[in-house]
Amino acid sequence: MLPGRTDRPLVFLDVDGPLIPFRARPVERRRSSGGAVAPLDGTGNPLLDRLDPDDGRRLLALGCELVWATTWMAEANEIVAPRLGLPDLPVVEWPDDDEEPRRGLHWKTEPLTRWAAGRPFVWLDDETTGADRRWVAAHHPARALLHRVDPYVGLTEADLSAVCRWLTAADGAA
Repeated sequence: MLPGRTDRPLVFLDVDGPLIPFRARPVERRRSSGGAVAPLDGTGNPLLDRLDPDDGRRLLALGCELVWATTWMAEANEIVAPRLGLPDLPVVEWPDDDEEPRRGLHWKTEPLTRWAAGRPFVWLDDETTGADRRWVAAHHPARALLHRVDPYVGLTEADLSAVCRWLTAADGAA
């Protein structure tokens, strides 16, 4: 699915690392909104208890168009979104070809840039590098923030503050 034109920036969301950190989050953080940590259900994925239900609220508060950019594909809407209080989101469909990405680039970089179709975007992932940032800056006509989230900690207030600063800077430039 290609995105429709809108003025709102896109936020591409990876799941493993940013939303499901490699280390368990403190229980207090997962209960910070007063909600209980969801018990394991029939999905068979014990790492889902690392999701922070507050992440959904904080991501929605950005006022951007959220898009899944994860190998979870449509399962992100079925399994992850309900646990975060998110609606069904558009999903980036990855190319089926076995073509290697350009040297030094993450395999998602070019497909996400194409998907953005000239719109400003934020990419929250744990695997972006300077090579990806340089390539997007040279090949994408709009502003882009490729923000690396620490995969052992997951999405934090500091990460979201960096996104908010970037969004505010864009508003000030308009």
